[in-house]
Amino acid sequence: MATPAQQREFDLHFYFDPVCPFAWMTSKWVRMVAAQRDYRVDWRFISLRILNAHIDYASHFPPEYEAGHTAGLRLLRMMTRVRSEHGRAAVGSLYEAIGAHIFDTHHDVDPLTAAAQGAERLVAPLLADARLPADLVRALDDDTLDEQVRAETDEALSLTGRDVGTPILHFQPPEGTAFFGPVISRLPDPDDAITLWDHVIGLATFAGFAELKRSLRELPQLAGLGVDVGEVGKQEDWHAGSRRLKR
Repeated sequence: MATPAQQREFDLHFYFDPVCPFAWMTSKWVRMVAAQRDYRVDWRFISLRILNAHIDYASHFPPEYEAGHTAGLRLLRMMTRVRSEHGRAAVGSLYEAIGAHIFDTHHDVDPLTAAAQGAERLVAPLLADARLPADLVRALDDDTLDEQVRAETDEALSLTGRDVGTPILHFQPPEGTAFFGPVISRLPDPDDAITLWDHVIGLATFAGFAELKRSLRELPQLAGLGVDVGEVGKQEDWHAGSRRLKR
């Protein structure tokens, strides 16, 4: 958990689960904006597995969701250890490496299952690329770190309420507005990225703003999901930040 002084070091707190494709797409947009606006972003944790701990996965979600959300929790355990031992900036670098491998890479030859997203075989070479110690993989199975992930998940939900998903963005912390999203399925070009961001800031800076929402989403333009740039992903109906099974 960040101290009040650390909170004021950043222009934006970005709460993510590393297996969420929409959080990844939004993170790429945020990185584009941060580079142009010289924003300081603190990459923070929200676990979809913890968020949905009260849900019966078998009756509410497609078959792969429990394994995927559990993989996300495993990765957040490791990122918790990374942050404590190597600093907050290392989290952003590792998230960038993991997200690019999961979502921006075609997996036609070696399909990536939901569970494999949190596997040591995926993580180990990415740690090496990020020049982080190989023994950090041991944190994947260290459930003593779950309490820290749970505390940060509760922190994120305290800012927005519980009927949300990922990502959660907290603008100008600690006093600024926070909300779920924005959820986007296509990455804007650099000029449009700033225009879109300024519209979001316009909402975020109005103290009375609460929600702007539609549940229909395109599958994001991410190679790992089989949707290339220029293609339009299949439209799906999402509820409470998750694609629920139809009843």
